[in-house]
Amino acid sequence: MDVKSLATQLLMKQIGKTNDSTAAESALGELIGGGDSFDLGAIVGQFTGAGGDVADKAKSWLGDGANQSIDANQLKDALGADKIDAFAAKLGVDRDEASDGLSKILPQLIDKGSQGGNLLESVGGVGGLASMASKFFK
Repeated sequence: MDVKSLATQLLMKQIGKTNDSTAAESALGELIGGGDSFDLGAIVGQFTGAGGDVADKAKSWLGDGANQSIDANQLKDALGADKIDAFAAKLGVDRDEASDGLSKILPQLIDKGSQGGNLLESVGGVGGLASMASKFFK
C-alpha cells in the first residue's frame, strides 16, 4: 500500500466524520504536499525544525523503536494553525478534532513510511535530517 492510501485510510478511521476518501486525500495532500505522493520528508522537516521536544518526537517516528506521541497543541505549533484550519475546513470538522486526529495518525504514517530507512534515506540520512532542520533555524 502506498503512503497516500495509508494516510487516507488512517485519517478516515481516526476522524469518524470523514467518510469521503477523495476529500480526505485532498485535505492530506494540501497539508503534506507532494502532489501525487505525499512529501513526508517535508513534514518531518517541519517537526524537526520546531526543535526541542517536538524534534525528538519526530526522530522517534523515523526509527524502528517506539514512537513518541505528540499532542494536538504541539502539532498546531509545528504545522501552523492556518494549515490546520484549512485541513479541518476541507474535512468539515473543527480545528481541535482535526489536530487531535492528525496527532494520532502522523506518527503512525511517518513510522510506516520510514520502515527500512526509506524516509530517512530520502532526506539524506541522519546528516540530511540535521541539515534540513538547520534550515528552519536560519
